[in-house]
Parts: sequence; structure tokens; C-alpha cells
Amino acid sequence: MPFSTHSPIPINDKLSVQELINKLRKRVNINLIACAAEGQCSNKYISEAELNRPGLALTGYLKVFSSQRVQIIGNTETEFLRQLPEDKQLKAFSNITKFDIPVIFLTNGNMLPEPLLKQAQEAGIPIFSTPYETTRFMLLLKDFLDDQFALQTMVHGAMVDVYGIGILIVGKSGIGKSEVALDLVERGHRLVADDVVMITKKGSVLMASATTMSKHFMEIRGLGIVDVMSMFGIRSVRYQKRLEIVTELTLWDDAKEINRTGLDHDQVSILDNEIPYIQLPITPGKNITVIAEVIAMNHLLKHYGYDAAEAFQERIKSSIAEKTKGMNPSMKRAIEYFEGDVE
Repeated sequence: MPFSTHSPIPINDKLSVQELINKLRKRVNINLIACAAEGQCSNKYISEAELNRPGLALTGYLKVFSSQRVQIIGNTETEFLRQLPEDKQLKAFSNITKFDIPVIFLTNGNMLPEPLLKQAQEAGIPIFSTPYETTRFMLLLKDFLDDQFALQTMVHGAMVDVYGIGILIVGKSGIGKSEVALDLVERGHRLVADDVVMITKKGSVLMASATTMSKHFMEIRGLGIVDVMSMFGIRSVRYQKRLEIVTELTLWDDAKEINRTGLDHDQVSILDNEIPYIQLPITPGKNITVIAEVIAMNHLLKHYGYDAAEAFQERIKSSIAEKTKGMNPSMKRAIEYFEGDVE
């Protein structure tokens, strides 16, 4: 297929604990209380999105201890430490504080005994407590870290939300991608990005957005830069959208194989995700905007279990079967009785 993407790159190679704490408080709205070594946060870095619960490490089994990960101490680990005598508490906790741990989170509002917090302070390991339940906090934190360490790539095209379906319009430079996107916006749909589209792999889905520089701006050749949000209002833009379809605009002479029935479901691989791909040849008089709307609605129909191409194929099979019985249904009209068309 002609469409291709650039090589994937990670958003971050590492993330400082200070930046993590700030974003969890402001963006995710998680209440975090500093317990120890808060001043070391700017010197500590996280290099992966995975989390770890150090239960076995506290007992002394350190063979597979993932010390480079964010550590989560919940009710089980806290209760284990509390039931030990103070000297054994310090010994058990030293099993993990001797490693260069980036940060420890205490969930369920738990607090460690003061000697253990002092030990973490001396080791320079930040500790924060949150009232969130362990599973809920780990889910939120893992989702945030997945986003921060996600793979991303950059493609040339226009991204539009059409009836809730994210369509990436690609094609040769100057073929009319921006004009189609602008026409869709004028018809009430929403622009995500024009010219440069950032695609990020978030879990098992691909999310598209504009760059910081180009968000809600478009370049229309012959006219110049257009501010879509100022011109059409806040309802005409959105800053992120899941990528669900790639539509490539091509000149008719360049289109070698065109899907006529829709039975062949072409796909294109972006960041190892398979995305439905539609090659759309352009000819004079063809209304690409309306076709883009039909592409979105047809995708919705397929999502809810109805495939028009397969339904038509079944109708043809039934017609062939009836033909073998001496009937010719293809020559019959679609309605048995005209009741009249009087106004």
C-alpha cells in the first residue's frame, strides 16, 4: 500500500518522580501526601511503565525484585511490617531501601512507622501516601505511565471526527486533504489535526492528536492559515480522537486496484495495530466529503454487526439458487404492488 508511517519513537525515555507527582495531582486529580524524601523527587527517574508490589522482597527474597519500578505498598505489606518487632521491621524494610528505588506509594491511606520513614529518608527514597484503594490507584497510575511511555509516530494528513469515527485522511501533498477536512468541519464534524498528525499507541488502541504548534489551525492552499476554532466555534475541534479508519486520496490514474464490492477488507499497520484502509480515487465531480460521511456510517454499521457487502453477496447467492429452479429474480421489480403515488 502507498501509505506508510515514520518509525515509532517513545514519548519519554524516562520521567522524573517530581514530574510524575505533579501530573498525578493536577491531571489525574489524585491526592498524594509526602511522607519521606520529597526533596529527592527531582533526582529520581522512572524508566518503565510497569509497577511492582514488594511483598516477597520484604521477606528477604530478592532474586527477582524489580527495584527499578515504582513500588506499591498496600494493606498486605503494611500489615506484614506492623506485626514485626521494630528491629525486624527495620531489617525487612532495609531489604528494599538498599536498592535505588525511584518512589514508593502507600495506598489505602496507610502510613509506615516513623523509624521506617526515617530509613527511607536517609536512603533518599521518596514515599507518598494516597487514600485511594490499591487496585484503583494501580489502575490509574498504570494508565498514566502507559501514556507517558507510549510509542508514537507522526504522519502527514488530516484527522477528523466524523459521526464519532476517527478518520485519518492521507494522500499526496496538494491532493486536497485539508479541503476535505474543512468541508467536513463546515458540515458539523470536528477537526482533530491538520497536516501533522501525532499517533500514540495507548494500550491496544491508537490515539491521534495535533502538535502543540498546529492544534486547531489549518493551511488552505491559496488562502493561508485558518483558525478553525475561532471561525467555527469550540464544537468544531477536539484535541484527541481514536484512530479507526485510514482513507487515502489518490488520483484515478494512480489507483491500480480499487475495491468495488467492499468484500475485501484492506488494512494498514500503524505501530503494529491493524487499521481498516480505504483507497479513494478522485475524479471530477466526486463528492469526497459525502463519501467520508458514508465511510464513517458504514463503519458504524459493521461495528454493530451489519455488513452491506456481505448482505448483497447473500442476495446474489439466493438469486443464483432461484435461477437454477427456473426463476429469474434479477428481472423482477423490487415491489410487488404499486399502491399509488397520489399527493
